[in-house]
Amino acid sequence: MPFLSPDIQTATIAIEYHHKLAAFFRSKPRIILGSSSIARKQIMDELAVEHRFTYEVKTADINEKAIRDPSPDKLVSLLARAKKDAIIQKMKDEGEEMRGFLITCDQVVAHEDRILEKPCSIDEVHEYIEGYSRSPASTVGAVLVTDLLSGREVEEVERAFVHMKPVPPEVQDKLIAEGTVFYCAGGLMIEHPLMEPHIERMDGSICSVMGLPKHVVLRLMVEAAGM
Repeated sequence: MPFLSPDIQTATIAIEYHHKLAAFFRSKPRIILGSSSIARKQIMDELAVEHRFTYEVKTADINEKAIRDPSPDKLVSLLARAKKDAIIQKMKDEGEEMRGFLITCDQVVAHEDRILEKPCSIDEVHEYIEGYSRSPASTVGAVLVTDLLSGREVEEVERAFVHMKPVPPEVQDKLIAEGTVFYCAGGLMIEHPLMEPHIERMDGSICSVMGLPKHVVLRLMVEAAGM
């Protein structure tokens, strides 16, 4: 085999991946997003337009507080798997055909040696947001894709970092009044127009910070299909 430079090898791998991705979508797969997150649905809507596919939404309805682990990476993985198990059981109970690619996710914010989940009170919202001006917040997100027909599972945990300026109290109060902040891990809403002016920079993609990295979802679906 002739020697290929690293650049050529990388380009070859990228071309092969895009061929696999195109073949995956040509097969018209059933795709299920196992999440009630508005942000994740927004990202999936964008992916659906970009790659011309449709998808369904199913929710797990689990007690996330009952699943604990001191490691943020392990915690999000456990929660993504618990959601997968709950949705599969619900589908079986309802007599649904077990086929398609189920995407389940979870995300927490790691900050100053603490795991921050969805804030439970107004005080927690203030505490979390004010803390982000002291040191960067790290979003830790797991994406699990399961081929319901074969049972094949592939998973990835990805981190991103958000560096923020101080957020004025009146901005925090507006976010609290809207209420959506209580449904976001760590109360971190980088996509919100009120928050955007206070973000210095992000190390990682915005879709990763929002809980559903596009590049990971696409690659894991291809891998789950055994391609």
